[in-house]
Order: sequence, then structure tokens, then C-alpha cells
Amino acid sequence: MDGVPEPHAGWTFITNHARVLAAIADNQNARIRDIAAHCRLTERAVQKIIADLEESSFLSHTREGRGNAYRISPGKTLRHPAEAEAGLTVASLLGLLAQDEAHRGAGRQATDHG
Repeated sequence: MDGVPEPHAGWTFITNHARVLAAIADNQNARIRDIAAHCRLTERAVQKIIADLEESSFLSHTREGRGNAYRISPGKTLRHPAEAEAGLTVASLLGLLAQDEAHRGAGRQATDHG
């Protein structure tokens, strides 16, 4: 079946909600299909995650033509009590994920050119 993400068994450090949020931060006009492919999730799962994020005011969207433009609430405090007490925000989470992505991208470039 082409286009269906490979299932993952076991736990991970980064939740699918964080992955979707990071993908939207990279491209606020991304289509659900593109987010799903990037995050290796089904489109249905991405739709549910976006609904969760919007319901909790971490994300909103406006219609632009046939697509959506998403807006992230960077100052919103994270949900877990330990993170909330530390004052960690969506912006701090996305900053960590962006640093990780930049690091992985630099590693790929080094192996591609070496």
C-alpha cells in the first residue's frame, strides 16, 4: 500500500502532537497530506491531532483559498504540570525541536558530501 506510513511499535520521546506542531511550524500552509507524510502518520491521525491542538488553543487556522493557514500560539504554556511549573512554552519546545532538526540536517549534509 503506497502512502501508508509504516507502523511504529513501542514508545518514543517525542509525541505525535509535538511532531505535527513542529511540521506546521516549518510550513504554516502545509497540507494535511504533507504533514502526515513528514510525520509518518495517517492523514486521519493528523486531522485528529490538529483538532486536539486547536481545541486546547495551541493552534488555530484560517481558510486561504482551498487550503488552511495555521497559526501557532508560541507563548502558550505546555500542558504537563512539570513543564507548566517551569514556564516552558510552545516556543521553547519548538526551539528544541528546531535545534534537533538542524543538527540532523547538518549530519546528513556531512555524509552526503563526504
